[in-house]
Amino acid sequence: MRSSALDKGLRTGVTFGIVIVTMFLIGFTVTGAVLVGKLFGVESANSMPPLIFFSLFMILVGAWAGTSASARPLIEADTWKRALTAGTASSAMSGLFAAVIGFLFGELTSNKIDPRAYLPSVSPESIKLFLFNQTPLTGSLMLFAVLTASGLAAAALSFFLRSNDSVKSGARKASDSVLGTIRSERVSSILQNKYTRYASLAAFAVILIILPRTWGGYWNYVFGTVGIYIILGLGLNIITGWAGQLVIGYVAFFAVGAYTFALLTAPEPHHLMMNFWVALGLGVLAAGISGLLIGLPILNLRGDYLAIVTLGFAEIIRIMLKSDLMTAYTAGPRGIRDIAGPTLFGKSFISDVDFMYLIIIAVLVVTFIASRLQNSRTGKAWYAINLDETVARATGVNAFTSKLLALSLSAAVAGLAGALFASRNQFTGPDDHALMVSINVICLVIVGGIGNIPGIFLGAFALKGLPEILRETESYRLLIFGVLLIVMMRLRPEGFLPAKRPKLEKNSGKEA
Repeated sequence: MRSSALDKGLRTGVTFGIVIVTMFLIGFTVTGAVLVGKLFGVESANSMPPLIFFSLFMILVGAWAGTSASARPLIEADTWKRALTAGTASSAMSGLFAAVIGFLFGELTSNKIDPRAYLPSVSPESIKLFLFNQTPLTGSLMLFAVLTASGLAAAALSFFLRSNDSVKSGARKASDSVLGTIRSERVSSILQNKYTRYASLAAFAVILIILPRTWGGYWNYVFGTVGIYIILGLGLNIITGWAGQLVIGYVAFFAVGAYTFALLTAPEPHHLMMNFWVALGLGVLAAGISGLLIGLPILNLRGDYLAIVTLGFAEIIRIMLKSDLMTAYTAGPRGIRDIAGPTLFGKSFISDVDFMYLIIIAVLVVTFIASRLQNSRTGKAWYAINLDETVARATGVNAFTSKLLALSLSAAVAGLAGALFASRNQFTGPDDHALMVSINVICLVIVGGIGNIPGIFLGAFALKGLPEILRETESYRLLIFGVLLIVMMRLRPEGFLPAKRPKLEKNSGKEA
């Protein structure tokens, strides 16, 4: 038992040691300390945060290593000795990695060698902070001690919380009390009352009306972007989450909608100056038709052909938009400017508040349509194709028509998002439609929960809203995406909010 706990602790410690070394080499230890300072409402006056916040950040990392290794085992008995052995071994091993790398870089700076020639993020100031402003030997020993002690303390606390009968009974009583309150007949009747639902909807509507007027221009822009990505996620969820067809080049349909709308409403290059709502409908229609045309020749194929073809289609669209040969038709690399904003009854509303309202309405409409589709016969046909296309065909589902409809609707929703994006920014260009847009949308669908509408909202906020709120992590966006996807595939392969399996509908009527 002791050997098994020690082995698990050492393996976990090696993983966390590599993570700590990587964070140091890319400068994230400094960023983490800055974020800890923000939690306490303290902004760093210069590029280096105070030592106390760096210490707290390393304590949190050590505690994470200790609790990860000392978690309740599946087979072995959960004892004090096992938990403390695993937690101490994990934090001590990760501390050893950190101490060695800190000592080596401390010696380099002591010998007047600047590592920024090879590692731009490793400055002498960050090395000094990593060593607690001490000499290389003293600082590395302190780093080892901090990580080991925090891991040991966290492992002990974790074991105590899960094994102490009084703590567990208290939590169970509190949980039972809350659940009992929720399940009581009076509360259930109130929650199911139609007037309660109406009041909830009214309160929700009031919040949506008030918030855009109180956020300010910057936050309206941030959450407007989140709203646009929610629309994109809901669209991709139709073809990927429900129909099970992987589309990597989803940005192509986003570009078709944006450029169709822009060309119809901008003064250049064609001076069409079409009405906003007519151009919006045509942008959605053009994107839907493009999905139909690209799907006709390939949707009968199996495997990842759809992903490869849509990726090629997206790159063809981007290269064409950027080509000088298309300047007369699409304004070329410089993009299209002065795109029209929405008007209603002759009144223009292009302020950030007005446009936020428009995006909110679009999100609600697309969400309503998506929820109706999910619970329809068509949605169940998509779900059957996703599970097993051969069996779905055998039960009478026209797989080709269903997948073609899913791709067309998905493309149309992307076209709506593209038109809103172009109108809000009053500009669109080839760089707005790079492959990274598709990657962002795929990531938010996977992280939030494939096939689940509330998961799309969570994923969009997590991947588009949080990076704007935590501006310090902007440089690590791709790294965080990669790590987050790996973690999700290991721990939550169906996302934070996975879709529930549809229930069998039973016929309540009596047979004749």
